[in-house]
Amino acid sequence: MDIAELSLVHRRRPAASGVDGASTRPPLLLLLHGVGSNERSMARLAPAFDARFDVLSVRSPIELGPDAYGWFHVTFTANGPVIDAGEAQAAWEAVARFIAEAADAYGADPERVFLCGFSQGGIMSLAAMLTAPALVAGAAMMSGRLLPEVLPFIASTEALRDKPVLIVHGTADTKLGIAFARNAREQLSELPLALSYHELLMGHQVTAAGVELVSNWLTARLDA
Repeated sequence: MDIAELSLVHRRRPAASGVDGASTRPPLLLLLHGVGSNERSMARLAPAFDARFDVLSVRSPIELGPDAYGWFHVTFTANGPVIDAGEAQAAWEAVARFIAEAADAYGADPERVFLCGFSQGGIMSLAAMLTAPALVAGAAMMSGRLLPEVLPFIASTEALRDKPVLIVHGTADTKLGIAFARNAREQLSELPLALSYHELLMGHQVTAAGVELVSNWLTARLDA
């Protein structure tokens, strides 16, 4: 596929040449931003990740306002977030579709595609991995949650076996409280995943400590 034909707008940090001796096709890392943001917010994090990765910071498809995008509409209520379930499903399917396109367009290794997202982007990273594990080698979710709407679409236990998942969440998060992360940990522990979980003293934000955790976890996955 021609790069101009890829279905989602994105920014790229190419892999450094000659640093991945194990393969001529570099691993691919997709960074997914949160609601109301855009691809530039996650692109700023690209230098923090292993130079072996071809890093793509991806813009979500729904325009919410000037230079503001989302993966699905959400309303925060006293009883918790209320989402458009149809948009959410379309979004995780769009991520899966883009993975295949991008790996082909950039000559990346389709067996080493990782997802990392913040907030709604983290939600999509986890959802895409749980529903399309053949396309995703592992997923890191920063300050996100496991959507109940994903549960009916989760792949078989064998397809998910030993898939690495990282959850990083702030104990002072007032947008998506720490209970969401703990609930995700509890539910995902019932699946045969290789689950890592970290709580940090922070709010609903991306911090240097959180990025370092994700970066080290991703590098360990490449070295495994």
